[in-house]
Amino acid sequence: MKVIAFNGSPRKEWNTAILLNRALEGAVSRGAETRLIHLYDLDYKGCRSCFSCKLKGGKSYGRCAVKDDLTPVLEQVEGADALVMGSPIYIGGVTGQMKSFIERLTFPYLVYDLNRSTLFKKKIKTGFIYTMGANEARIREVGYDQPAKVNGMVLARIFGASESLLVTDTYQFDDYSRYETSGLDPEAKAKRRAEVFPLDCQKAFEMGVRLAERG
Repeated sequence: MKVIAFNGSPRKEWNTAILLNRALEGAVSRGAETRLIHLYDLDYKGCRSCFSCKLKGGKSYGRCAVKDDLTPVLEQVEGADALVMGSPIYIGGVTGQMKSFIERLTFPYLVYDLNRSTLFKKKIKTGFIYTMGANEARIREVGYDQPAKVNGMVLARIFGASESLLVTDTYQFDDYSRYETSGLDPEAKAKRRAEVFPLDCQKAFEMGVRLAERG
């Protein structure tokens, strides 16, 4: 069992990365082999709309023709049994690095037919962890949960199954006094970090367990 995680945050030791590592710990507890890839370490762009992946009889049919740092990563996906992605919400969506990754990951497998087919050769589980500074009320007001709905639909179509974890009202800085945050309550943020974030970490761990369980 191989589980690969993709960190779409530029921060390697903060909320998103912590949660992804907890998910991988859950997978390891079920005997999985795991790897965490930091997308911001890689040099790549999103889909170029060349449609080589859709060209009948073409040498790149069903796979991305672009050659860059993402090429070997996409090859590793072919051998994975489960994928887990994580991204903070920036301006209502996942980070640019994660968005470009999702385009390159999923579009080559998508078939324009009536059966909504996929060219991915097997069914695997996928998970997605979203982190955001907004609280639950703000999410409902603005619709910050929309990326989870859209990405979940796409991942389920391509790979077979997907689940999401939304982690809200996250702790953003070590020292709120150094930044313009007059609209926030640092004490409430710290309290939530101490009391709620550990529960979110446990949910991420449990997601990792489910991803690594066969069947």
